[in-house]
Amino acid sequence: MWERLEQIKTRLSKVEEELAKGIDDPKRLQALGREHKYLAPIVALHEKWLRVSKALEQARSELEHTKDPEWRALAAEEVERLTQVKGALERDLKLALLPPDPDDDKSVILEIRAGTGGDEAALFAGDLARMYQRYFDRRGWKWEISDFTEGNVGGYKEVIMLVRGEGAYGWLKYEGGVHRVQRVPQTESQGRIHTSAASVAVLPEPEEIDIQIKESDIRKDTYCSSGHGGQSVNTTYSAVRLVHIPTGITVAIQNERSQIKNYETALRILRARLYELELQKRLAEEEALRRSYISTGDRSVKIRTYNFPQNRVTDHRIGMTWYNLDQIIEGALDEVLEALRLADQTQRLSQLEAQAG
Repeated sequence: MWERLEQIKTRLSKVEEELAKGIDDPKRLQALGREHKYLAPIVALHEKWLRVSKALEQARSELEHTKDPEWRALAAEEVERLTQVKGALERDLKLALLPPDPDDDKSVILEIRAGTGGDEAALFAGDLARMYQRYFDRRGWKWEISDFTEGNVGGYKEVIMLVRGEGAYGWLKYEGGVHRVQRVPQTESQGRIHTSAASVAVLPEPEEIDIQIKESDIRKDTYCSSGHGGQSVNTTYSAVRLVHIPTGITVAIQNERSQIKNYETALRILRARLYELELQKRLAEEEALRRSYISTGDRSVKIRTYNFPQNRVTDHRIGMTWYNLDQIIEGALDEVLEALRLADQTQRLSQLEAQAG
């Protein structure tokens, strides 16, 4: 741990020196800014740990050399307090020193699909889409709907969103999986509670250098957009379907009236799905070093239940429950995602300590 700390302190000094010189390249400036934002809090945390360690040594020295009963009692209290503070800081420092996920700063392609439950599942998929959109707005992230298919009575059978924002994937990667809802559907006349589900996939959007696709591996089909409600949109061949021949992955986009824009969007989504495929292969090959069950993003695993009658949200991966569903469904996801992030970091720290021990 200490060796990595020294490396971080050395790197921070070099980053600050380069920033002080002034940089004309916007991309380089942005990259250095991100690196500084990651490194500086770790160094500040270490400096705080050092200050507390020094104060603890002084308190222990006073306790050892002071004979006055009252001063000894005060010194003993101070030793106990500082020992707890130092322990908490040391744990925070270890968590901060965990190797970052290289995908954390990437933009996100978020896919929501209605599952079991018919029309109610589509309505729930629409509620999830709105929940995420309001969360994005709270964080100041940019988002757009790239394609969607409406449900028969509202909501979505499927919706795909592109999300751009600082650390977007680092926070949203915990949302991949099956989300379950328990409530009285609008279509229920007897007032009975039904259970429906929707699946969420969170894909980091790779750069072209991450995933290179050969033109010869893609089959491109164009067709007339039929409209999300079944009506005819136009008579031009603006809708695009891309088939990646080696894997069979298919992406169809018809949201834009421009074939070029639909092609560009479909290519971004195809690249993200291929990147996800490579990630899953890598995780399978490195099973012992897997990040944790919390953030695998397996879209077949039930991760959360939204119980409307009890105003309750339960995340099954970490066994935590919140009784403010009314706020969470309106985009107040910070507390949930912070709990998941901490659980993920704790799991990873335990794995590293077990390997080291």
